[in-house]
Amino acid sequence: MSPVAEVASVFLKLGCTSFGGPVAHLGYFRAELVEKRGWIDDERFGDLVALCQFLPGPASSQLVFALGMHRAGLAGAIAGSLAFTLPSALLMIAFAYGVSAAGELRGAGWIHGLKLAAVGVVAQAVLGMGKSLSSGRARLTMTVLSAIAILAIPGALTQIAVIVACGALGFVLYRSAIPVPSREDGEPVRRRHGAAVAALALFGALLAALPAVARATGIREIAIFDSFYRAGSLVFGGGHVVLPLLRAEVVPRGWVTDDQFLAGYGAAQAIPGPLFTFSAFLGASMTAGPAAFGMGLLCLFGIFLPAWLLIGGTLPFWHTIRTKRWAKAALAGANASVVGVLLAALYDPVITESVRGPLDVVGALGAFCALQLGKAPPWAVVLGMAGVGALLG
Repeated sequence: MSPVAEVASVFLKLGCTSFGGPVAHLGYFRAELVEKRGWIDDERFGDLVALCQFLPGPASSQLVFALGMHRAGLAGAIAGSLAFTLPSALLMIAFAYGVSAAGELRGAGWIHGLKLAAVGVVAQAVLGMGKSLSSGRARLTMTVLSAIAILAIPGALTQIAVIVACGALGFVLYRSAIPVPSREDGEPVRRRHGAAVAALALFGALLAALPAVARATGIREIAIFDSFYRAGSLVFGGGHVVLPLLRAEVVPRGWVTDDQFLAGYGAAQAIPGPLFTFSAFLGASMTAGPAAFGMGLLCLFGIFLPAWLLIGGTLPFWHTIRTKRWAKAALAGANASVVGVLLAALYDPVITESVRGPLDVVGALGAFCALQLGKAPPWAVVLGMAGVGALLG
């Protein structure tokens, strides 16, 4: 199997089994690509997570693009992104074609089971990454303080601030002691800086030009694409954070009703893959008949395109910077804070939205033990917990 086909097959499986939102996705990715397949080590995985936390858009989808590029270049990045995104996007379009009960899925027992599975997945990721990236008193302190800061002052800006602060502290503590890797260290990076600059320029040009083009032409499809492109460009934190932006774009204009919006949001909680594929539901809900499918894909492309341009434009420079001694020292601190970000997210929203009583504690601990001690594959734990949730439900 070629590297591109391998990337596509792995992320297709992840796109069909990665329940629980962007934080849980990090756990699934680490279990599959760091532990099972050895595509990347914890240090570089943490480097990429830190980069994606800095950029606007869906962090887990940007991480898919970066991991695909790491493994098989630009073709691998595109193949991995499509394979991870399309399963949930097609499900959301199917909901838009007439599954009227979509809004009622949020309270289903099997969905609650999926949320408990996510607790185990994220807890395993925190433990595994902590062993590699938070070793030593100083880095462990950074991890704990990062988690405390994020829980005390929630928000995407706090996440960015703690990563920057810990990066600066890492630079001070480790700049003279930390080893520096070789120029490429065996990593198959495609260093196309010209293409990277072009991607960043295209990102900015579209962000500036699309509103003007939409006003000048009056073409509905351009206005819709502009709305979703701006939502994907300007939101930090991804996932649930983009929902208020999308509602402000599509409901007041009459493109979808509030009932449709909430029904699609309910359905989005029940499917694997990135929450941003909610955009495919909204697009398909705007148009009747066969054209709904194309409109769903247009909105999907509009909201994900900024993330792909940003990560594709910054990644070649990131791989150059990370080989510098000062950058490695800063990344040692930043990676410790990434574990703190994940630790905070394990509590809120993963535990707070999943664990409602003693039986839920037992279920979450069972999922964690199955993953950590029983070495069960994540997809099996996900399906098992969904079944348990349906039975207890």
